[in-house]
Amino acid sequence: MNDLDKFDIAILAHLQADARLTNTELAQRVGLSAAPCWRRVRALEEAGYIRGYHADIDRHKIGLGVLAFVRLDAVQTAGSLTQEMEEAIRKLPEVVSCHYISGTGTFELQVVARDLDSFAQFARNTLLHLPNVKDMQTSFSLGEIKSSPALPLSHLGAMAGLAPTDAKK
Repeated sequence: MNDLDKFDIAILAHLQADARLTNTELAQRVGLSAAPCWRRVRALEEAGYIRGYHADIDRHKIGLGVLAFVRLDAVQTAGSLTQEMEEAIRKLPEVVSCHYISGTGTFELQVVARDLDSFAQFARNTLLHLPNVKDMQTSFSLGEIKSSPALPLSHLGAMAGLAPTDAKK
């Protein structure tokens, strides 16, 4: 599945907006009958375009009031020590996102915690003791302006030769 057509792009857009759509509802919205729509969704899943379906949970409602951006600098940026550090980070449920970055630092983490005290304890007892950590810098979110798991898809329409309004359908 190398080339996405207007139906594939529409399926991605609609599922991104509401992953709870039934196949029948999705098929109606994208202009296909149910069976071809279902086959396309399965093909998009198998090709890795759709990696999963998730509930978007409000972290504040479940008592996770602190969002910290933590920049970890590694002693060594290549080899087994870095791989060991990556594996250790993946195992931490408090780390909701981690990126290998350019510039200052090696990794940028998003960490959630109940409050500042619990974050401080996590940072001292866990993050600073990860393998290969040389330095840690932290910034805290003071308020969320935008948070969206939805990815822009308009460039896919352009690649498929669709007008920008066609890609949104």
